[in-house]
Amino acid sequence: MSKLLEKLSLKLWSDPQQQQAFIQALTDPQPFHPCILWVDQQPPVSPFKCELPLSWQLPFVDRLGMDERPGRHPLHGQGAYYCLDFSSVFAASTLAVIDPQPNVVIDVCAAPGGKSILAWRLLKPQVLISNEVIGKRVGRLIGNLKRCQVHPAKVLSIDTHLSADNMAETAEVVLVDAPCTGQSLLAKGESAPGCFHPVSIKHNAKRQRRILANAAHLVAPGGYLAYMTCAFSEAENERVCAWFIRKFPQFIPKIIPHLEIFQSHLTQMPCYRMWPQSRLGAGAFTILLQNTHTGMRRPLTQNLWLEQNYRWQSVGG
Repeated sequence: MSKLLEKLSLKLWSDPQQQQAFIQALTDPQPFHPCILWVDQQPPVSPFKCELPLSWQLPFVDRLGMDERPGRHPLHGQGAYYCLDFSSVFAASTLAVIDPQPNVVIDVCAAPGGKSILAWRLLKPQVLISNEVIGKRVGRLIGNLKRCQVHPAKVLSIDTHLSADNMAETAEVVLVDAPCTGQSLLAKGESAPGCFHPVSIKHNAKRQRRILANAAHLVAPGGYLAYMTCAFSEAENERVCAWFIRKFPQFIPKIIPHLEIFQSHLTQMPCYRMWPQSRLGAGAFTILLQNTHTGMRRPLTQNLWLEQNYRWQSVGG
């Protein structure tokens, strides 16, 4: 793996210092500040020691002191907040530029639910649809949404080609936190077997293109498609986006002013990366695309196929 990691670092940077810092962040992982997303209003006095917020940090997110253990606090069990990596906050923060309030938000790869909860908290949609195709992950998704009292929300477990065929143009916002090689897991001290192997990278990039293409059909005219991964390879990120824009030229990447300092140096299109050597989070890639086609959103409430063929798991509201 070390040779494959070294090869990847050479592709990502020409600067030897950056290469070495990247490699060290993955081979000698150090803890990151815990991070929580407040589902409701933060208490007047936080029960935790908090770091000073960064300029782009969402107002309902706190980075905590290194010694804090928010998952053990009673407020966690009560659903007051959701614990997540700061990289996830970074990736989903592109949604902060969306206006006005959307009617429907669809998260097509939703488990375990962090980005669904963040989108619901930030955008306050009339309905959130969280889809997870892997059946064994659905229970955890439902549990997190229920614990955090996210409503109105529905959980589905269908392949994206079915949603593309039968739920076209129904959502103003669609999230694709795409399955990937999971290379950033190493920065958290976790395992990701084969994550740097070219075959694995190629396989994931192909799957990402398929999911992203299906997700594009869900986006209503004028709506937004947010794509993100926790991988570092260019093939899973910038190249997937370049392919997507060629195939769907009506989607235009949006500049995210608060993330401009994170602009990817691997492309000129507006997309953004957090690297593990920044010590902010394990790492992420993110881009927000807008559907420039004009027209009206199709009403989800009149989708008889969905009602007749799939029983939605309602989690609140």
